[in-house]
Amino acid sequence: MSDAGPEPDPDPEEPRGTLRPTSARALTACIVVGLALGWALHPVMSALTGRPPLVSWAQALVLVLVAAIMGFLAWHTWQTVHVRRERLEPHQAVNRLVLARACALAGALVTAGYVGYAVSWLGDESYYADRWILRALVAAAGAAGVTLASLALERACRADGGRPRP
Repeated sequence: MSDAGPEPDPDPEEPRGTLRPTSARALTACIVVGLALGWALHPVMSALTGRPPLVSWAQALVLVLVAAIMGFLAWHTWQTVHVRRERLEPHQAVNRLVLARACALAGALVTAGYVGYAVSWLGDESYYADRWILRALVAAAGAAGVTLASLALERACRADGGRPRP
């Protein structure tokens, strides 16, 4: 008689993991941190260097370009997976999902950072205040586009798990 325990299953099922979409909690945390850092950037940099950081049109346009690229990738992935019912290669699906999640969180952080920076200029009588507010808000809109397109890409990567459709 042996106390080895139950005999191992000769044909164990392969483990199936699940990956949940980016949580609202994570996005909210990025937004709170971004607002605080963006708002603090103006007075801290003014105190340290004697002038606030500048927001250029190039920063805003790069964010709009990244949002457009992410939007196209989301659309293309949706067409491939959900419209044409083709399967992505596993490494492609993982790469797109990781890119989507990273860009969604970074986009939320950057959006809030630019909004916080714009808010820090409210009430400032400086000659450049209106310029920095406008540029920061355009950059925030571009970053918000990155976040939304990234969440769309994340959703486009979702598959039905091999379940048959009715």
